[in-house]
Amino acid sequence: MFTQCTRKCASSMLLIVLLCCILSPLAQASKSSEDIRCKCICPPYRNISGHIYNKNVSQKDCNCLHVVEPMPVPGNDVEAYCLLCECKYEERSTTTIKVIIIIYLSVVGALLLYMAFLVLVDPLIRKPDAYTQPLHNEEENEDARSLAAAPTPSGARANTVLERVEGAQQRWKRQVQEQRKTVFDRHKMLS
Repeated sequence: MFTQCTRKCASSMLLIVLLCCILSPLAQASKSSEDIRCKCICPPYRNISGHIYNKNVSQKDCNCLHVVEPMPVPGNDVEAYCLLCECKYEERSTTTIKVIIIIYLSVVGALLLYMAFLVLVDPLIRKPDAYTQPLHNEEENEDARSLAAAPTPSGARANTVLERVEGAQQRWKRQVQEQRKTVFDRHKMLS
């Protein structure tokens, strides 16, 4: 029941956000000033250092004469200076960028909610499986045997994650030793 509510809430929130992002730009008939620009890159010329000029102009006005303001050279050198400049008209869609970012953040948020759900609620709901219970009991018996063999400083049963990992590592080492005995000492080949 909780998962259905979470899914419904997340999907409805995502739908509302996407509709707001898509419908708000449609209300604007023309492109915003951030969506178009003319970028002129002018290299160094005589004693003037190179510079990059940006201006929001139409594609037909994307040239050095309309974008470079104030003109750094005197009137008779303007043509030579503008021939060196490289002007490019650039267009982008901020609406598409916003929608992509919102979708990305929504997916990340949904995954975080799902992770929180798994961490907090799933252990309470999950029932012990009849098939895995004997395996857990066997692992606990092996842990108890390995802990009995290794003395603990306080005498209490060690239950930390590090000690469990160490116990699993010891079991793995014993298995590897047994396999080595089987292969090298007894000279048996596996098929």
